[in-house]
Amino acid sequence: MNEWQGVSEFVAVAETESFTRAANRLEVSTAQVSRQIQALEQRLGVKLFYRTTRRVSLTEAGQLYYQSCRPLLDALNDAERTLSQLQSVPQGTLRVTAPVTYGERQLMPLLNRFLQDNPRLSLQCDLTNKKMDMVEGNYDLAIRLGRLENEDLIARRLGTRRLYTCASRDYLDHYGTPDTLSELSRHSCLVGTLDYWRFRDSRGERMVRIHGRLRCNSGEALMDAARRGLGIVQLPDYYALPYLENGSVREILTNYAPDDEGIWALCLPGRQLSPKVRILLDYLTHVLAAGADDQKP
Repeated sequence: MNEWQGVSEFVAVAETESFTRAANRLEVSTAQVSRQIQALEQRLGVKLFYRTTRRVSLTEAGQLYYQSCRPLLDALNDAERTLSQLQSVPQGTLRVTAPVTYGERQLMPLLNRFLQDNPRLSLQCDLTNKKMDMVEGNYDLAIRLGRLENEDLIARRLGTRRLYTCASRDYLDHYGTPDTLSELSRHSCLVGTLDYWRFRDSRGERMVRIHGRLRCNSGEALMDAARRGLGIVQLPDYYALPYLENGSVREILTNYAPDDEGIWALCLPGRQLSPKVRILLDYLTHVLAAGADDQKP
């Protein structure tokens, strides 16, 4: 049973003192208003109105019921207006998850600036290298890097990241600079979570299996090892660029540089994007695309 059935009609009749005027206010037929009032009175077991050919007025029970119903309808209308505002004005809390180092170095400074420009928004950001379940975590966005797996999610490409293959000058002076991909087998490669590196040659994309003395799942640790002359490393731009720029390491195998990888924002399918999510997506797309242009040689 719908406890709200007939309440709007009751309040409209009580305030207009007319079934006809109440029907006009609600944009329904007079017969429908009459049926709803009769059903409401039958359900409540009381008479709510005195009816004459000239006038409709509240009974004592009707007066008491009206005093309770009017605030309830006002609260319902306020709730609907709040939801309507939420759909038109960016506000509320955004929940985002992203990889740790990328989040710390690249994403969070952008999100902090975004919060400065949007004071009605709040942010909860979980930085983790685990692929979090978006439904379980109630995330609005998940930032993913590189190639996407076959996920049942909506993906928007925000920008790109570039992979650099590099080594210190001391290492290259001591062991020589590889000029071809086949020469990597004779070098000490600093291995991350994958035991292959990506390249591109005249035949297309190549996956080259690598090996070396050090394996670690930390890009920071691998870059530190490369700077100390322990081997060759392949890492994304946000690890490599600062040290390429200050001369700590030098890029090699530039003729085999792989295609840029995607930076993706994932959303749950089947949901209409709220204004807060749309404005964040547009912002990240704009600033990350601009950043990618700035990094191109």
